[in-house]
Amino acid sequence: MSTRLTVRSSSFALLALLLAALAAGAAELPRVRLVATGGTISNRSGGRLTAEDLTRSIPSLGRYVRAETEQFSNVSSSELSLDQWLQLTRRINELYRNDPDLAGVVVTSGTDTLEELAYFLDLTVRDERPVVVVGSMRNPSALGYEGAANLLEGFRVAAEPASRNKGVLVVLNDEINSAREVTKTDALRLQTFQSRGYGVLGVVDSDRVVYYRDVVKRHTAKSEFDLVGVTSLPRVDVILVYQGASGDLVKAAADAGAKGVVIAAAGAGATAPGQSEGLAYAASKGVLIVTSTRTGGGRIAVNRTPPAATPTEETPAPAVQRRQPRRSSIAAEDLTPLKARILLMVALTKTQDAATLQRMFTEY
Repeated sequence: MSTRLTVRSSSFALLALLLAALAAGAAELPRVRLVATGGTISNRSGGRLTAEDLTRSIPSLGRYVRAETEQFSNVSSSELSLDQWLQLTRRINELYRNDPDLAGVVVTSGTDTLEELAYFLDLTVRDERPVVVVGSMRNPSALGYEGAANLLEGFRVAAEPASRNKGVLVVLNDEINSAREVTKTDALRLQTFQSRGYGVLGVVDSDRVVYYRDVVKRHTAKSEFDLVGVTSLPRVDVILVYQGASGDLVKAAADAGAKGVVIAAAGAGATAPGQSEGLAYAASKGVLIVTSTRTGGGRIAVNRTPPAATPTEETPAPAVQRRQPRRSSIAAEDLTPLKARILLMVALTKTQDAATLQRMFTEY
C-alpha cells in the first residue's frame, strides 16, 4: 500500500512539474492583441464572427502567441467612417502607451478599403511595435475560406521581433507588404494585394517569418502626425483625369468644402484642358491641389516644366494638356491617388503651407 501511494505521489508530482513547465512556456510567448473591425473575414452567413470566434478558428494559435481580443466594430470596411479611423488609431496608440509588454497588434479589415486604413494607421500610430492588418477575400461560409490562415500569419508577424520599425504591415496569402506600397489589384483573386514595382517585404513560411527588405519612408514611430486633439479629418476629394473632362467636379468639390483635391492625372501629370478653369477656381478658394498618377505605377516629379502657352485658333489645345497648370500643385511622388488623399487629409491637420506639404509628400 505504501509503495502504491509513493508511485501515485510521484505521478502527481511529475504532472505538476509538467503543468508548471507548460505554464512557464506559455507565459514566455509574446502577447498580441486582435482589434477586430469586421470585413469579409468575419462575414459568415447567418451572423458575423466576433474577435473571439476568429481566434477560436485557429487551433494552432497558442503555439505562437498569447492572443487577446477586442471588438472595435463588426462592419464592412466601406462602412467604417473617418471618425472611426480616428478612434481606431487612438485606441492602438493607447494600447501601446499603457502596455509596454504588448508585442504587437493585429487589425482585421475588409479588403475593399484595407489599403487605405492600413496607410492611415501607418501615418498615425506612434510606436515602433508592429501593427498588422489582415483580411480575407472569401467569407467564412465559402469553400476555401482563407481567413483563419491569414489571421494566424498576421499574429505570427505581429509577434516577430524583426517586424518592429517596419511600419504598418499588410499580411495576406503568405506575403508581407508595406501599408504604404501595397494595393488591391484584383476584385476576386486571393493574390490581390501586391506592391507593384517594389515587391513584398517578406513572407510567412511554416518555419519562420522571413524579411527581404526594409521600409525607407517615414512612418509610425518616426511620424510627425499626432492626432490626439483632432476631432475630424478635413475633406479631400479625388478627381480623375479622362478625355474631355471638365472642371465642374473640381469646382463642386471646392464649393462643397473640400480643403484639398487630389488629381488622378494621366501619365506623369497630364490633365484635360477643360479642368484648368476648375483647378484655378479651387485654388482661388484656398483648396490645396495634389497631383498623382492614375497609372498605378511611377511617380510625379516635384519640379515640372511650366505649362505651354495658351493655345490659339492656329494652334488648338490638345485633348490632354501635358502638364498640370498650377505652379503651386503638390507632387504626390509615387503614392496612388487613394493614398495621396489620406496623406493630404492627415497633413492638413498640421499645416496648409504648400512647401511644407510638399516636404511631407517627399518624406512619407
